[in-house]
Order: sequence, then structure tokens, then C-alpha cells
Amino acid sequence: MEAGMTRQQAWSLLREYNQEPFHLQHALTVEAVMRWFAEQLGYGADADFWALCGLLHDVDFERFPDQHCTKAAELLPAAGASEALTHAVCCHGYGLCSDVKPEHEMEKVLFATDELTGLIGAAAKMRPSKSCTDMELSSLKKKFKDKKFAAGCSRDVIRQGAEMLGWELDTLLDRTLQAMRASEADIQAQMAAL
Repeated sequence: MEAGMTRQQAWSLLREYNQEPFHLQHALTVEAVMRWFAEQLGYGADADFWALCGLLHDVDFERFPDQHCTKAAELLPAAGASEALTHAVCCHGYGLCSDVKPEHEMEKVLFATDELTGLIGAAAKMRPSKSCTDMELSSLKKKFKDKKFAAGCSRDVIRQGAEMLGWELDTLLDRTLQAMRASEADIQAQMAAL
């Protein structure tokens, strides 16, 4: 799949509209998770595209929170992004702030993992290690069931994403946790370099 832009161009665009470290780290996390899933699900040839969709999925959120996914539909094409990349970014907010439905498996993975990466990140911060590398699935499932924990992370969206993919919820939780474990050190290094 064609993105219409390089990783450097995508990063520059993200930085143009996002300055908060929290948002930048989330973008890097979802980028890494999407790359991991592309490799695991047999889309290795499209891993760069999957990763760019993850990196740019919230490009408009920090500056235009009330126009999330709508403003992206303007910003991305203007920056040279392909129609496929723009569609993927806009559909990750399906049912919340967008009526663009995820169709491709990649879009469904992005929809399913966006909120979940936030939940896993919040759970990691509560651990003595401040890391997800030593987090077990059972621990994540407890945090998922606790509606008061990371209340801003929609469990309904996560469940809906698993259903879209035809996966058990535990499968989605476990795979996303594996993806975040695999990429945590690299993301920390990128954040330290900012």
C-alpha cells in the first residue's frame, strides 16, 4: 500500500501539529504496535504503511480536538498522504468522531489497538518497574475490568475492535501487550532524543 510520504515527512507533519510529549509518545507507540501487527499477521511488505498510519492516527487531536478525524481528512492530503493512509487515519475514530468505517484488516487493528495502547501505558506507569515488559496478561485483564482505572480508555471500543477482527478479547489484549513489550525500549530512546 502506498502512503504518499516518507517516515520523515510523516514525523515532521506530526510535530507541526503536536508538541505534548504524551501525544508524541502515544503516536510512537501506536506506530510500533502497528508495525508489529503487520509483521505478525503476514503483511510484512506493508509494514511501513501500517506504521505510518499508526504514527499519524492522531495528527489532528492535540490542536483540533473537537474536529478529530475530520481535520485529518484535510491535513493529510494537503501534506501528500495517499487516500489509503487518510482513510485509515479517519476510520480509527469510527462511531466516536467519524462515520468512516474500518474496512481493511489494518484499519481494524488500528481501531482496536489505539485505546488499548493507552490502557496498557497507564497500567505500566502504576507498576514498580514503570514498564510493560514485566506485565502479565492477567494483570492487564484486571485493569481492563476496573472501569475506574484509565476511565478515558473506552473498553467498548476495545471490545468492538476485537469483534471487528474476529478475535477473542484476550487475544487482542495479549498481542497488543506483546507488541508494546517488544517496542518499549525503542520508544523510550526516541522520546529521550526529542
